[in-house]
This record gives sequence, structure tokens and C-alpha cells, in this order.
Amino acid sequence: SFLIVFPIGFVGRGLITCTLPGGTKGGRMVSVGIDDVAIHFPRLYFDMEDFAKLRGADFGKLNRGLGLAAMAIPDVHEDTATMGANAVRRLIDRNGMDPSTIGRIYLGTESALDGSKPTATYIMDMLEQRYAPTHGKDCFRNCDVVDLTFACIGAVDAMHNTLDWVARGGEDKGRVGIVVFADNAKYDIGSSGEYTQGAGGGAILIRHNPRLLEIPDIWGVSTMPVHDFFKPRREVDTRTIVENVLDLARESGEKVREGLAERILKHLPRSSKKDDVMFENPTLQIHKDTPVFDGQYSNRCYSESVKQAFINFRIKAIREGRYDPESDEILTEQWSRIIVHLPYAFQGKRMFPDVFRHDRRHLPMWEGIVSEIGPEPFPEDFPDTPEGLEEFEKANDSYRRLISKTAEFKQFVDDRIEKTTRASSLIGNQYTGSIFLALMSSMESDYIENVDMTGEKLGLCGYGSGAKAKVFEGEVQPQWREIASRFHLFERLSSRHPINKTIYEALHRGSRKRSVVKPSDEFALVAIGGEGQLEGQREYRWVE
Repeated sequence: SFLIVFPIGFVGRGLITCTLPGGTKGGRMVSVGIDDVAIHFPRLYFDMEDFAKLRGADFGKLNRGLGLAAMAIPDVHEDTATMGANAVRRLIDRNGMDPSTIGRIYLGTESALDGSKPTATYIMDMLEQRYAPTHGKDCFRNCDVVDLTFACIGAVDAMHNTLDWVARGGEDKGRVGIVVFADNAKYDIGSSGEYTQGAGGGAILIRHNPRLLEIPDIWGVSTMPVHDFFKPRREVDTRTIVENVLDLARESGEKVREGLAERILKHLPRSSKKDDVMFENPTLQIHKDTPVFDGQYSNRCYSESVKQAFINFRIKAIREGRYDPESDEILTEQWSRIIVHLPYAFQGKRMFPDVFRHDRRHLPMWEGIVSEIGPEPFPEDFPDTPEGLEEFEKANDSYRRLISKTAEFKQFVDDRIEKTTRASSLIGNQYTGSIFLALMSSMESDYIENVDMTGEKLGLCGYGSGAKAKVFEGEVQPQWREIASRFHLFERLSSRHPINKTIYEALHRGSRKRSVVKPSDEFALVAIGGEGQLEGQREYRWVE
């Protein structure tokens, strides 16, 4: 942190002082961070035991092995925008905020509703409907909104950016920002990722002198361009579509003439008067909400990214004088809770052995672990070939599992990670919001159990496929109990509506057209397109 002083132009009338985030202003430390967090999740859930029966899966493995109990499923009237807007509404009402004081609403999502129009603008549209009668129709006119996308780390990026913006404004300007996260974590039916599904939205209030969590401006970052998980633009050959239709006709007993596909393609119109689609293009482009992914490779990318981001954070903390490796306790022992991205509840404890190992290699206790599970593998122990690299990765995966079974690591998980997983078990993956769901889960659990967390440090590790990780730190503030007491997270989770397999698959396919639970006291999607509307235009409304 440092102070920049420079003249205004060349007139010599004064000086501007600019304080960068985490620095000082007038001799005082700039304190910015999370003031409050609100979350919205669907009222519907599919029980994991019912899912296991539906797919012939081992419920014990899903539940005890991965920590899964239920997955949140959006109803017909819910989407990314409604879940985000409902969370922001909860945050604004709970804090009695004037919308005109909100300088920005930045959305982190990988479930955007449009390839051009930001989903954040749909959220603003709903908020304007809700607050215009009391605060005027232009109450959000001067609010900056945008979407940020980097798989599951988009909301962390949005928060990082907003923290900088609030801090740079200085305490006197009183900048206030809201970071929104909203996603529907949806996978193809029958795929290996289907059991990790979940959904939800949330809103994070960022301002000076936060009541919940102060976040210093030290961020460890690791980025590497990989293809572990992505949602590509897919192309389908037009001829293949026609042939598949004819094959289905044959299977149903219909007589289909030979060469019919060629004749159909030959006589397809060059364009449609209705939508001007050019059929001379031999392929059709489609987009799917479900990803292409390599689960094992993605786990390795997650583990390596978080480890490298942790190393980068440690270097920066030493450089900034916030950590002394010679006299201070190791970082992961300083952090009372460790909050990580959870694509499934037990992902944290499965992936964190790499950081646990790196942080303890130089300690006497590590010799005891090595004597118990054997020496760790290193890349140089294997041939410098693609096959050798694959052998190392498999050996390292096995060693990571061995670390996770040691008494030392199990105690570490019980003390620092376990509380973060409780809500994830009941909701599933929230993509960009899963790290903040873990934060709320931990803080509400500590509040319920009357644990005094004031002044304690939390380590936070965000991850997004593609791939990037960010490690940062938070310090729990004196008013945290007041804020956590209003979450009511587990109370609300206990009052959801279960669905059966038929409804689950109908919602997944999009074939159900009527809401399972009628919307009430919430924003809802009421129409897409229709008479007098442009194609694909989405209409939302507040439903009493």
C-alpha cells in the first residue's frame, strides 16, 4: 500500500491524494469488506436418496463419501435473474437501504441468460419495479451493473473488483456496492456430474467499516488456460437432424423411402419468412446450459490452482509485512475457518491436502506423517514424458488420499472446514455462490453454537474452471453475531418442498410449463417472447 500525490493539471491550485485499497487515509487504515450477505435458493429440492434410486447409484457413496443430502432445483418461474434479484431484495430490505445510494451491482455468474444483454440488467429491471413506488422510477438510474464470468470464480472476481472500487473512493465518499451471485448448476441427465447439481442466488453488501468481515488487500492468484470444464458453442449437422428424425420414424413402424433425406435437404427453403434462418448453412449452432467436463482432470486443476494461489498469497503476505514465517504460526493454523469453493460438500477436505502438505513439510510433525504413509511422489521421480506425467498425477492423487486419512488432517478438517459444508450438503453446487454459501454456513453454525469468532481470521479460496484460483483472508468483526443471526439459513432450508423423480426430470428437460409451488412474495419469470414482444424477450414481475 502506498500514497500517490500529484498535481491537478498544470494550474497548481491543489493536490489530489489517492489511497489504494488496503492503505491508509489520514493516518487511518482503510477498512473495507463484507457488511452483510443474503441468499435465495429454490423452494424445491430433490432428495439424494431418491436420486440414487433413480440412477441406480450408491447412496452411501454419495452421502457419506461426498457429503450430498439434497439438491436445490429451480421451479418453472425461477432462473438466474430471479434468484439474484430475490437475494438483493432481501439484502436491501433487511438493511433499510435507499437504492439511490447503491453505486454498483456486479453479478458473477456462469448461467447468463443472454449472449449480449447482461443478466444484471434483468435483475435491475425487477428491482426498479419493486422500489420505484417508494423511491422513484429512476432510483437505480445511476447504478453501474455488469456480468463477470469465469466459471465458478466469477463472483469472487466481482467482489475483488468491488472491494477495490469502494476502497479507492475513500471513506468520505461512502461508496456502497452489491455483489450478486446467481447460477443454476445443471448437468446432462445420466452424466457423472448430475449428482452435484444445485442452484441459488445471493447478494453481498460491500462498504467501509464492515460489520461482518474485513478483507485486506492481499490476494494470491493462480491462472492457467486448461479445458477441464466449459460450455462450448455446439454445432449439429442439419443432415444428421433429418436422418435422426427419419430413423425415429422407421423405429415407430413408419415406411421411409430410400434417399428421402437427400430429397428433403435438397428442397429445404433457403430462408424462413418468420425468422430468416438460412438453411444453406450445413450446420446449426446451439447452446446448452450443461457443460463439457473431465471430472478427474478438473479435480487436479482445482487442487493445483488452489495450492499455487496459496503459495502466491503467502509470498505477498510476507512482502506486505503481514506474515513472518520465522516467528508467526503457519498460515493454515492462523485461519480458524477455511472457506473454499464447494462443487460438492466434501470437495474442500478432498482437495486441501495439497495445501496442508505444502504448509507443513518443514515441521517436525510432517516426519511422523511420512513415517505413517510413506514419502510423497515428486515429478522428477517419473519419466519426462506424457506417460510419466500421467503416472505422477495418479501417484499424487493416491498420496493426497493417504494424507486425508491421517489423524492430523482429519482433526484439521473438523476444526476448520466441517461447518462450511453443512449447507452445501442440503443445496448442492451453486457454482459462483458456493464459496459464499460455505461462509454463511460456517458463520451461522458458529453463531448457533455460541462460538466467539470476533477477531478470528478466515482463509478463503475461490476456484473457477478454465482455470483460476484466488486465495484471500478475512477478519471477523465485532458485530458479526448481529449479522449472522439474521441469516436463518438452516431454518429456511428445513421448510422446502420435496419433489419426486417425475417432476425432477420434467423440470430438467424444461417440459413442465406450470410451477410446482406457486410463486409468492418473490420475483418470478412470467413470460418469454409472445405477442407484442421481441423474440426471447423476458418478462419478470413481483408476485405478492
